[in-house]
Amino acid sequence: MAPRRRRRRPWHRSRAYRLVRTALLAAVLVTVGVRCGGAGGPAASLQAGGPAADPGSARTDGRGVGREDPAPARPTPPPRPLPRSRPTSLRIPSLGIDAPVIGLRLDRNRQLETPPLGRPKEVGWYQGGATPGESGIAIAVGHRDTRTGPAVFAALAQVKPGKPIEAKRADGRTAVYTVDRVKVFDKADFPDKEVYGPVRRPELRVLTCGGLFSRRTGYSSNVVVFAHLTATK
Repeated sequence: MAPRRRRRRPWHRSRAYRLVRTALLAAVLVTVGVRCGGAGGPAASLQAGGPAADPGSARTDGRGVGREDPAPARPTPPPRPLPRSRPTSLRIPSLGIDAPVIGLRLDRNRQLETPPLGRPKEVGWYQGGATPGESGIAIAVGHRDTRTGPAVFAALAQVKPGKPIEAKRADGRTAVYTVDRVKVFDKADFPDKEVYGPVRRPELRVLTCGGLFSRRTGYSSNVVVFAHLTATK
């Protein structure tokens, strides 16, 4: 009987091929390990204080998984000025004030009029100035008290910076101002430029009497609230 001839194994099943394949896989695994955690990768940078170690750029969620910090909030752009429309009411919620508004003009001596003493709960708005939300300075005035008792702005000096002042308009819209500061000025040295000088945004001045009272000369000072437009609705 003739001996059988051995069949040659396919090349992909040969021992040499298996050895070469194993060597190639090992080389690939080593390369991936270097990229993910070797001396030149992010893990090394994190330990060495490189860019990945910046506390403001990455944190962990408690399981070792990195997460990015939320993007910082963008500042809210200022509201657009409103067209002209006469005021109808003024609200200062923190003081419990919600008063109707009447228009005022300058008297013969170029002094701003005040609301009639018989209507102490009303606020006067200078008609020659800006209307609520309009570019420029809007001016509102009111009495602190009268002979019959406290008036609309009895507590005006107590309003705090950051509090809102809302001025409703005849067109149905409302201009919302935010208080910047409150100052008391002596009437003899009243700083007209600081209070009424030109501005680049819609602003509001709310005035009433303050300081010491004399039956002969009245109050010695003025309380002035400075505010700027922060919203419209």
